[in-house]
Amino acid sequence: MSVHGRIHSVESFGTVDGPGIRFVVFMQGCLMRCQYCHNRDTWDLHAGTEIHVDELMEQIESYRPFFDASHGGVTVSGGEAILQAPFVAALFEKCQAKGIHTCLDTNGFVRHYTPAIHQLLAHTDLVMLDIKHMFDDKHIELTQVSNQHTLEFAQYLHQIQQKTWIRYVIVEGFSYDPIAAKALADFIAPMDYIEKVELLPYHPLGKYKWSAMGQAYQLDGVSAPSQAVMAQIKAVFTQQGIHAV
Repeated sequence: MSVHGRIHSVESFGTVDGPGIRFVVFMQGCLMRCQYCHNRDTWDLHAGTEIHVDELMEQIESYRPFFDASHGGVTVSGGEAILQAPFVAALFEKCQAKGIHTCLDTNGFVRHYTPAIHQLLAHTDLVMLDIKHMFDDKHIELTQVSNQHTLEFAQYLHQIQQKTWIRYVIVEGFSYDPIAAKALADFIAPMDYIEKVELLPYHPLGKYKWSAMGQAYQLDGVSAPSQAVMAQIKAVFTQQGIHAV
């Protein structure tokens, strides 16, 4: 079967999107509208570059020595990779057939659990699930959508015992809140498939993309969290016995 997808870009030596050195594929299209999005130019579902899965595999395989040396592999991010589940599933299936580790970086906004979603997860070694906020009103304020689908996806990953890392961005006015962090810790504490929580300090590095698209950056003037704030949020998780970094 001929499988094509729309990608925004690739990064050949990623070191922050999963274990080891990663070949990172940024898919085109996203339904969330995060105020701090650093890939604002990936939102349009119809932009980007169309590519065949075999063409992408040719690029990936040339980096195989780096994967092997670092225990790395391929991460598909976005945008939102799940919006192109058939393409990513086909890519991951080919990667696993070659012994290449696969990682899905997702916001978990799954509205329908189609066969393509099941196939995708069947060929995924690691999910990095970005949970923006546990309180739905704050989640809507931050992303313009409810957190319902993301939390249901987290529960589904628990049901199928999918190895997962949780990603949680710490941003002033939203997730600085220890009460919100405690709600997240309580939610994920029973989920033994979760290996760790990555606490990511907010940064404005994507601001220039908003300006380039003629849009105001909604968090202009918001600073990165201090080390003290990051330590306070981390303590919330460690007190629950959750590995947080």
